[in-house]
Amino acid sequence: YSQNQTDRFTLAFLKNAIHKDPFGVLSSWNDSTHHCEWQGVLCSKRHPGRVTCLVLGSQGLEGFLSPHNNNFHGKIPPQIGNLLQLRVLILSNNSFGGLISHCSNLGILNLIDNQLVGAIHSDLGSLTRLKGLGLLGNNLVGPIPRLIGNLSLLQQLSLGENVLSGEIPKELSRLKRLILFQLAFNKLTGEVPAGILNISNIMLFDVSGNQLQGSFLNDVGTASPSLYLLNAYSNFFTGMIPSTLTNATGLESLALLDNNFHGPIPKNLGRLKDLQIASSIGNITSLGHLDLSSNIFQGYIPQSLGNCKQLIELDLSNNDLIGLVPAEIVGLSSLSIALSLANNNLSGSLPLQVGSLKNLGKLDLSYNRLTGLIPASISECLVLERLHLEANSFHGQIPEALRPLRGLQELDLSNNNFSGPIPSFLAGLSLLKYLNLSFNQLEGQVPEGGVFLNASSVLIYGNTELCGGVPGLKLPLCKSSSSKKSSSTKAKVIYVVAGSLLCLAFLLLCLSISYCKKKQMTTNASASLSFRNQFLRISYEELLRATDRFSKTNLIGKGRYGTVYKAILDSGATVATKVLNLLQGGASRSFISECRSLGTIRHRNLMKILSVCSSVDFRGNDFKALIYEFMANGSLEEWLHPGNIGRDDEHSESRNLRLVQRLHIAIDIATVIEYLHKSCYLAIVHGDLKPSNVLLDNDMVGRVGDFGLAKIISIVSAEATRVQDQVSSTSTAVRGSIGYVPPEMFTGKRPTEEAFGHYLNLHNFVLMALPDRAMDIIDIRLWSEAGDQQQEIKIRDCIISIFEVGLACSMESPLDRMDMTEAIRKLHSIK
Repeated sequence: YSQNQTDRFTLAFLKNAIHKDPFGVLSSWNDSTHHCEWQGVLCSKRHPGRVTCLVLGSQGLEGFLSPHNNNFHGKIPPQIGNLLQLRVLILSNNSFGGLISHCSNLGILNLIDNQLVGAIHSDLGSLTRLKGLGLLGNNLVGPIPRLIGNLSLLQQLSLGENVLSGEIPKELSRLKRLILFQLAFNKLTGEVPAGILNISNIMLFDVSGNQLQGSFLNDVGTASPSLYLLNAYSNFFTGMIPSTLTNATGLESLALLDNNFHGPIPKNLGRLKDLQIASSIGNITSLGHLDLSSNIFQGYIPQSLGNCKQLIELDLSNNDLIGLVPAEIVGLSSLSIALSLANNNLSGSLPLQVGSLKNLGKLDLSYNRLTGLIPASISECLVLERLHLEANSFHGQIPEALRPLRGLQELDLSNNNFSGPIPSFLAGLSLLKYLNLSFNQLEGQVPEGGVFLNASSVLIYGNTELCGGVPGLKLPLCKSSSSKKSSSTKAKVIYVVAGSLLCLAFLLLCLSISYCKKKQMTTNASASLSFRNQFLRISYEELLRATDRFSKTNLIGKGRYGTVYKAILDSGATVATKVLNLLQGGASRSFISECRSLGTIRHRNLMKILSVCSSVDFRGNDFKALIYEFMANGSLEEWLHPGNIGRDDEHSESRNLRLVQRLHIAIDIATVIEYLHKSCYLAIVHGDLKPSNVLLDNDMVGRVGDFGLAKIISIVSAEATRVQDQVSSTSTAVRGSIGYVPPEMFTGKRPTEEAFGHYLNLHNFVLMALPDRAMDIIDIRLWSEAGDQQQEIKIRDCIISIFEVGLACSMESPLDRMDMTEAIRKLHSIK
């Protein structure tokens, strides 16, 4: 150990400074081994014996020196400076004092959140290989050394939350590789040096909470395409917000509050597509007007806006906001001028708190995805002059709650699902000058007073059951009372005839009820709900609610073309929803294939498709989903390989399929394959049959699903297809001829198990074990069923017979494979 004794002695000194080592990690630091073999010590390959990195994190060490996130204190030993090849040093989140110097090869220096005091030593400017310097959260004072501008490799500079003063050195603008620039919450003065915000790589710039001034924003966007966070609040900056700011198209967070900016907000601010409304905006409690309209803000409306009790106008229209309308906002009684949330992707119902808007003049919630009834509490909005709810999905009758709104001048309820008659009280709203009820499901006579006297002020297109009104509306006349009387006479005759027919039908119904009850099967709780008599109509909005916005907690599985979620519909029914990833090539074809396949076939061992949803999501993108019966027992994959599915299932450890259950499931799968290949008018080839695509219902009956790769082929006979498949090179030949009675059902091994290597597969693995070593290769969990020697012999004979069928169905040559009908017969005989 003659070379580099300095590093060895330095490490020994550090060991002596640590007085508690609960895990004995430093026990290897002794004279019997080279110091480069000590635990946590990494040495240079280019300079043998020279220490380049210490990795001792989370070891509970106590003493004068530690890795980060411990509770050490005292000064940083100056001997660390002797580690000339040291490249990474992280001592953050401790209570150290002092600084590091002389480590000329140091690349990362992280002393964040310690108790460093005094000035930043100018010697740091000599660490020319430094890429990251973190001194945030200490008690450093004085100016920022100008020599830091010499660190040409520096990418991260974090000096925030200290007591640094003076101006920001202009030399820092020479750091052309800078990515992070964090000087927030110091006492810095002067202006931001020109050029720092033009560094092309800079992503995060934060100088908040200082005493800076000037109009530094003129530099933003000129050459900073990577900038995503710009925080400069709580300073003394002045000037206008320049239009070049919108060139920083990746900007996600922009905080400029508590300064002296003036002038208009740039018109093309909407180019910043990733901006979100920060929840901290609610901290500006004195805010009176907030207009963020016509941008591309995304995400949810912050509930914290409800803290702005002096807000009299709020306009968030024409953005890409999602979620519910916050009750905290419609409950702001201070709003008096306008509340506009129009042209977003808001969903859910209008909160009852809307009645708190007693002083509001304009309420515009148009062009969203709102549903439900208009709440009765809207009758409290007595000052309302303009109410726009068009282009949503409100339903029910036009409510009486609108009657007290005597000041209404504009009312637009068009493009909703309102039904019933047009209420006559609308004619009594004397100030109403514009009324649009178009494209609803209204019916009956149109009133003829008030606003309805002026046909140009009333729009009622798309309501085919309306009649009457002023001639200018060009509606058909309503039926007269005499015609109604004759119609009622005819109706009585029809009722008598219909009644007789109903009696006859009732007798026939009684005779058939018993037969229907016997035929009807209720194998699954979810399928026994409202699914029997009609094809479910499910909208994107209902799926969004049913899956809690497609949250991870409802995630069931994920495949190449889509993700499957558990969903609880508005009716209370539980279903499985497969959402297609349309960005994945072939996903649309998979959707069509699955619809075609499952939409034309019925079998007790097939997953039943309950509905499909083809719509657009809240961003306007295409959305496609398939809705299936929910299988409470998950997939066969989860039962065969419970430890490898990555699910947090408290029962996964105890899941086990008994031998007879595995045999029944094998028969279920074989039966449905036979049906698909031989009994359908057009044979269907699944194309992706594997344990994860076999689901188990409440009775542990196997159901085959996921027909995304299915092929429908024309056949003359099953045998003809099978012969043709042998000479065909298409994927149909491979998919259509192989049976599925997999040996892995009983071995517990996957077909692609790594242990098989390049030359051995599951088929050959089983073949080599039969017949003498059959019990050696079975799933070890099946051993528990052998209570005595006689029972073990029975299990062995059963396993061998099953393996033989599995081998016959998985022969390499399709010509040699067992016919599926024969495979089913043999499996039944084994049972």
